[in-house]
Amino acid sequence: MDLACGFVTRLGTAGERRQTMDMPERFELPDEEWRRRLSPDQYAVLRQAATEAPGTGPLLHEKRIGLFRCAACDNPLFRSDAKYESGCGWPSFWQSLGPEALTEHEDLSHGMRRVEIRCARCGSHMGHVFPDGPPPTGLRFCMNSLAMRFEEETEGGQAPEGAGGGGAAPGA
Repeated sequence: MDLACGFVTRLGTAGERRQTMDMPERFELPDEEWRRRLSPDQYAVLRQAATEAPGTGPLLHEKRIGLFRCAACDNPLFRSDAKYESGCGWPSFWQSLGPEALTEHEDLSHGMRRVEIRCARCGSHMGHVFPDGPPPTGLRFCMNSLAMRFEEETEGGQAPEGAGGGGAAPGA
């Protein structure tokens, strides 16, 4: 399945050409189909905005080179070189692949004001973003392991399909 988001040339209002990111096509399923495709724990996290217990996620200590994708729809979310050890108990990233990967939503649950992060393609809950991360972004994307799957970089240094920039991960 090709889910790569690439640059598209569009005509601006004055007829000038400009490059913009191609947004992923929306991926929607009925609730019954989500329940069939996902494990009960994944369904709770991805579709009901639950949170896995800290320190328990299978991707927390993932150190291989590759790409983190949405476990529900396979949308590319993060490159491994943006992952770092924050000590919070969940996989943390200082940079996403951009607006084609994730969307931000106000979350006022649990008596707090936070920024919830959802997959831009299927709307699944991924986690939250906080302004206490390392340079250069100062962001900490705190993600549920159950909300993602990891795709290791292929032999020969080839990045997985859909992987964008990234850079050296701070503190890695």
